[in-house]
Amino acid sequence: MSRRRVVVTGLGLVTPVGSTVADAWSAILAGRSGIANVTRFDASQFACRFAGEVKGFNVEDWMPAKEARHMDRFVHYGMAAGLQAVADAGLPTGDQLSEEQAERIGCMVGSGIGGLPMIEDTHSECLSRGPRRISPFFIPATIINMVSGQLSIRLGYQGPNLAVVTACTTGLHCIGLAARLIQAGDADVMVAGGAESTVCALGMGGFAASRALSTRNDSPETASRPWDRGRDGFVLGEGAGVMVLESLESAQARGARIYAELVGFGMGADAFHMTAPNVDGPRRAMQAALRDAGMRPDQVQYLNAHGTSTPLGDVNETNAIKLAFGDHAKSMVVSSTKSMTGHLLGGAGGIESVFTVLALRDQVAPPTINLHDQDPDCDLDYCANEARAMRIDVAAKNNFGFGGTNGTLLFKRFA
Repeated sequence: MSRRRVVVTGLGLVTPVGSTVADAWSAILAGRSGIANVTRFDASQFACRFAGEVKGFNVEDWMPAKEARHMDRFVHYGMAAGLQAVADAGLPTGDQLSEEQAERIGCMVGSGIGGLPMIEDTHSECLSRGPRRISPFFIPATIINMVSGQLSIRLGYQGPNLAVVTACTTGLHCIGLAARLIQAGDADVMVAGGAESTVCALGMGGFAASRALSTRNDSPETASRPWDRGRDGFVLGEGAGVMVLESLESAQARGARIYAELVGFGMGADAFHMTAPNVDGPRRAMQAALRDAGMRPDQVQYLNAHGTSTPLGDVNETNAIKLAFGDHAKSMVVSSTKSMTGHLLGGAGGIESVFTVLALRDQVAPPTINLHDQDPDCDLDYCANEARAMRIDVAAKNNFGFGGTNGTLLFKRFA
């Protein structure tokens, strides 16, 4: 049996640069940074005192306040992005669903860390006021599969319901594996992506302790600078990115608008070190995605990179791209939208995959901002500082994570 084609029919975003697809994408193309001083807690004693916080988000736009109190913030963001994507796709929900439809739609929205802020707060409450103060909702509020679970309950979707956890590759892996479920016939539609909210004392302190974060406290908006000689670490971000994936037959039967086709998905392990990158794992993921799509390297025009702004990671990704794409690497346009959003960890692959699909739709490469002194060891075209109108028939998306886990997606203009 031939493999079913998978298309993207809905998009949803909650990000540090906007909490709708239109607002976030407008800010990205304008090169506006969402990085600022931390407001969620007193960070004055921390080595890094800034982050990409979501601003102006009202959870009551998406659910009753009583329900929201029983969910960690990452679930709020994942729910909002998922509900946006489902509405954008025009999918039936609840009483609109037939029993057959309900069983053919699933949810797969992951998180790299999950409900860390609520874990932190609950631990403090337990120590100060005793174990009887622990909420009965504490566990279901914080575990990672709860975005998928809450979406399925809210929408009535009874198909595959799960969440992958692969550190900073989580959102991308959820999208790629959800597409595989559709290709295999286990579902017709999947709501897939990633969500994260770890801007809290433990999250910031943990990454600062490992010296992974930028300490450019005098200029937060310029701190995330992938491939720049002055980069000194990544910036923590939060939010969610979710897309609706659908079999081509299902989308056409509904008369759905199709943003793009997901044609390739690849994975590869470093098998090297828990946190230090290795060039071969990312190379394997990119080459596996090309094989999966049946494409040559020179058919890809744009790549939305992992591009975290770490000294070692950016050089490693550059070298992996050159190994995977050969001479064509110098002809591609590569950019990192993390320069504006910061690094959303498990949510990164979700929002950045949405940005990649929008780049295909609008035929424009988003910029890498704060790139004014390019590292000579990072010698590709990184679309410095300004968006670029260009022809994009095929766009790639990379994400890599602690544990040596790597993933690549390939999206193609739908004809």
